[in-house]
Amino acid sequence: MAAEDLPLKELALVYLDRTGGLHKFINDCIRYSDSKQCLAVYRFIICVNPADLTELDARLGNCVLHQPIRAAHLFQSICFTSIKTLSLIQQLETENQVIVVLKLTHLPPLPNYSLNLCQFPRGYQLLRYYKVEGVVIAMTTVTKYTQGARFLCSESSCPFSTGFEYIRVHTVGATESATVRNDFTCTLCNSALKEDVKFRVLGDKQLVEIIDAAALDVIKGNQVNRSCSRYQSFTVFLRDELPNRMKMGNRYYVIGIPAHIYSGSQLQLCMEANSIQPWFTNDSPFISDNFKYLLSITSTSPWRFTAVLADIFAAQIVPPGTYNILKLSLLLSLVQTRKNDKQTLEYLDLLVVTSDPVTVDRLLTYSLNLVPCGVRHFPSYEMFATVSKDEHGTGTAKVQAGSALLAKGGICYIGELFSYRKDKLDLLQTVLETRNTTVFISGKKFGEDIDQQMSFPIQCNFWALADADTHLKKAMQREDAVFGSMDISSVPANLVDGFGLLIYCGESSNYHSPVHLIQHVLSEAMNPGKPLYPALQNFTIQDYEKLLAFARNQQTELTPEAERLIQGYYTASRRVRTDPVHGSKISPTALKAL
Repeated sequence: MAAEDLPLKELALVYLDRTGGLHKFINDCIRYSDSKQCLAVYRFIICVNPADLTELDARLGNCVLHQPIRAAHLFQSICFTSIKTLSLIQQLETENQVIVVLKLTHLPPLPNYSLNLCQFPRGYQLLRYYKVEGVVIAMTTVTKYTQGARFLCSESSCPFSTGFEYIRVHTVGATESATVRNDFTCTLCNSALKEDVKFRVLGDKQLVEIIDAAALDVIKGNQVNRSCSRYQSFTVFLRDELPNRMKMGNRYYVIGIPAHIYSGSQLQLCMEANSIQPWFTNDSPFISDNFKYLLSITSTSPWRFTAVLADIFAAQIVPPGTYNILKLSLLLSLVQTRKNDKQTLEYLDLLVVTSDPVTVDRLLTYSLNLVPCGVRHFPSYEMFATVSKDEHGTGTAKVQAGSALLAKGGICYIGELFSYRKDKLDLLQTVLETRNTTVFISGKKFGEDIDQQMSFPIQCNFWALADADTHLKKAMQREDAVFGSMDISSVPANLVDGFGLLIYCGESSNYHSPVHLIQHVLSEAMNPGKPLYPALQNFTIQDYEKLLAFARNQQTELTPEAERLIQGYYTASRRVRTDPVHGSKISPTALKAL
């Protein structure tokens, strides 16, 4: 260690003493000592707060942030000296056996510490910390890697044929072959080194692919600027205590060090993760002033505010007053979304039967923009998880997220059911019933001893569309038609029962007159860009988005009046269902949706 590093080592020791890191380090040493096991390497994790460290000494803070390898050597020297001085681990012989991992709590909130692959020039430097933000779209199974290995000189008369002089440990960006090979030579006698296999230390490893959060706008089906419409996934290496910390479809902040990884003849930019933090937003949900005023003038009735919301919703797509039942159901389904793994959530899946699928499709696609995680699924894509071989040369199985997993905590709009094969519809029916999907991983195919199964919870609402002209056998002309009396061909009855709400949007009644829609479409075509309903300009899509976010975070309770209404409807539904003449099929899922 250079002489100029001595003041930094003293300051690092002061930092450990002040933050309690020294006490934790001593406890870890006691745990190693009590095991009485002689290891090739002894691994210690030290939690570092860059803000506190920089406040103690700017040079040390700068070293940790911009020279992580040098900083690790500083703390390694401190730990080894402490172990030898205090005789904490009797079986430790050399400093090379000490591995120190500095876990950062955060990075300074400055632009130069953020790595965004969508921006050019990137301007990143290797071997320093950056923070990336993204959504998990794929992950491999957890495998083993060599954390550390002991090598001995093959010449028996050489002093280095025993002891722990040659210790190979994993470094950032290194592959397995860089840690363990058979072409190392002794620096003393130039003889070949051989590994002492019984001292090899293994750790867990998992590869995770993330993509920039801006790509969510693309999978919603929105049109984006062609100059920046390409989003490249980004591989993150999780090691030791980090595997299985990231969940499919979730959004994270990852602090790590970029590294170049060779995959065959290709060079890829990856990241060695140091710490992982779930994504969060500082924006507290609120209701806009326009909606507050609307609420104040409609507060005399418990239904009026909700009715007005549905009436004027999506005025850019359909004229006010049309498709009100569908729009109210969409708003209810949008509220019934929450991205929280710790909370159990009831889901509200919608199946819409209509004779105007083009207009309804536009309405559903428009509504996807009101939820942070909305995915427009297409038949050519995979709806649920699929398995492939990892392309980084490890040969392990990689699970790719489908549309439903990417829509976690949001909406997965699967479009027209008629465009899917029967096996896809059967799988959808199973997921609607179990809210879970499982993938099978063949051990023989991916180099494992046993077969594996990985299960993923499906935490999103499904929206689907059915063309009444294609599917409907008996077109219902009455608005008060008994629920369940429609018979939809080509769509399996069990699949229909899996949706919590079936909505039939007809056009033959006064409530769905096509005249207003025709006038709306013609006016929009003749006056592009001109607001069709100036009085509704105050209620923007952003206002609806914030209102729904506010509603999701509210703790609600049923009033006695609401309970009596639901119980009465449930009792009447059971009575109608058991009627031998006019009985209708009401699925348990539909009753549960009440």
